[in-house]
Amino acid sequence: MTPDDRPLPRGETELVIPFHDVDMMQVAWHGHYVRYLEIARCELLDAIDYNYPQMQASGFAWPVIDLRLRYAGPALFAQRIAIEARMSEWEHRLKIDYTIRDAETRKRLTRAWSVQVAVGLDDHEMRLASPPALVERLIAWQEANT
Repeated sequence: MTPDDRPLPRGETELVIPFHDVDMMQVAWHGHYVRYLEIARCELLDAIDYNYPQMQASGFAWPVIDLRLRYAGPALFAQRIAIEARMSEWEHRLKIDYTIRDAETRKRLTRAWSVQVAVGLDDHEMRLASPPALVERLIAWQEANT
């Protein structure tokens, strides 16, 4: 079984929409969704043992180069939401797909994805393939979870 044949990491985190994230209609401002995705992405990266401090220690920054959100329904003040993050690509870039749902009803509120690429901290050059630090940790996660 190759790394491509094994399952990719996924995780889910929950949060409650705080008052400071909503407008006068008690709807979460659309820009805050990016932060919600970041929370889920950080937890996913922690799960594979390659979080942002570890990325930096391995000599790479991983800037987001593409981001897409599609809103299906509003998130409201005090609503508990579940943000699922699923790694979908990793060989040449890190693509993570997201679904935000009402945590109780499971009604989908938002779909999104983000794309990050490895950039060397020493030369600021984008890498065409994911660095060994990510690949090794992903393979270790797959072996532990299959």
